[in-house]
Amino acid sequence: MSVAVVLFTSDLRVHDQPVLRAALRAADEVVPLFVRDRGIGAAGFDAPNRLAFLADCLASLDAGLRARGGRLVVRTGEVVEQVCRMARESGADQVHVAGGVSGYAVRREERLRTELGSAGVRLVVHDAVITAVPPGQIVPSGKDHFAVFTPYFRRWEGTRTREVLDAPRTVRVPPAICGGPLPEWGAVEGVSPGLAQGGEEVGRTLLTSWLAGGIGSYEDRHDDLPGDATSRLSPYLHFGCLSPVELVHRARRRRSAGAAAFERQLAWRDFHHQVLAARPQAAWADYRERGDRWRTDEKEAAAWRAGRTGYPVVDAAMRQLLYEGWMHNRGRLLVASFLTKTLYVDWRVGARHFLDLLVDGDLANNQLNWQWVAGTGTDTRPNRVLNPLTQAKRFDPVGDYVRRWVPELAGLEGPAVHQPWLLAGQDRARIDYPDPIVALAEGRDRFARARGPGGDTV
Repeated sequence: MSVAVVLFTSDLRVHDQPVLRAALRAADEVVPLFVRDRGIGAAGFDAPNRLAFLADCLASLDAGLRARGGRLVVRTGEVVEQVCRMARESGADQVHVAGGVSGYAVRREERLRTELGSAGVRLVVHDAVITAVPPGQIVPSGKDHFAVFTPYFRRWEGTRTREVLDAPRTVRVPPAICGGPLPEWGAVEGVSPGLAQGGEEVGRTLLTSWLAGGIGSYEDRHDDLPGDATSRLSPYLHFGCLSPVELVHRARRRRSAGAAAFERQLAWRDFHHQVLAARPQAAWADYRERGDRWRTDEKEAAAWRAGRTGYPVVDAAMRQLLYEGWMHNRGRLLVASFLTKTLYVDWRVGARHFLDLLVDGDLANNQLNWQWVAGTGTDTRPNRVLNPLTQAKRFDPVGDYVRRWVPELAGLEGPAVHQPWLLAGQDRARIDYPDPIVALAEGRDRFARARGPGGDTV
């Protein structure tokens, strides 16, 4: 019997799974393989929240495969070594994998192609698995990628995506192939107490609910901090429990303003992947150098991480991150602007903290969103500054978001909930909450002197 190996990476699902379906067409039996990658740990990307969520995802994937007569085979070690070993053990003549965009993923693919090829095993790399549109499919004339979102989006929304694939009915795995145990969520230490449950089954349930209700009002409410009206699907997209291609198709069938706004967010995700694919160094280097002389102030950075800056809406978002391993998108913009443009601290400090906690943290979206806000990425208005007071009044007008996440301020009403320093005497003394670590005007002037004229505050 012919055998093919399916290497699962960021595509932990059985629905709309081109890698699995192609392997099933090519061989009589398949080995669904996941390698617990020691290289990821050495690089510092094995954050507790993502490890715990991953454990759920792998358990769900295994259950989905077992429902179809198969099972997930888990090995631990260096990925290329383990894949080559599995190909030898199973007698496979093909290995199928989804294409990645990070420098690490590209190097892994190159090594797999070389080492498998020397053993007479073919590597098959599949596009449109992790993104809706493959990174290199849409390019401007004479260039290798789009550097500005709007022209990219015009091309993206007119690009035909592949058809959505049904989950396979049967998955046959060679019976003699053995693997290690599935990782256990409870074995992971340091997990955020409010972390969401992972896995394809949970993700598909959440998607169904979102399409039936929340997506209709998404255009009007996606920045509503207390309303929490976003889809919360990003962790399931990050781990590939949900297919971006399927999400695009299902959103387009809704034909509403909310669905169009949601589809635009999926396009942003693809946009960042195509930028990183073309410029892998942008994971840690400025995409556009601005000559910044970033400040180093660990005391201020620590206050920012802990949600103790003295600006309630910033602190609420940072505490949501600590508790849930997730943060509202408007909150992400606010805290990133505060760190990079009010405190004028290097965006890499914030990006590292996000990667330490965010369950949906990945290099493409995390790093390039941070650079967008810092003004060193693809933003066409690199000097804009988000004023936390203006933003709070606009997106948390009565303070419900702040009171939810900053319990010290739970009894405040009116302007004081966003500006507790307005309280006087004993009222202020009773609140265990810090004064602002920097005046907004001081931070704004400092940034303007460092970056130069031409900025605006919103």
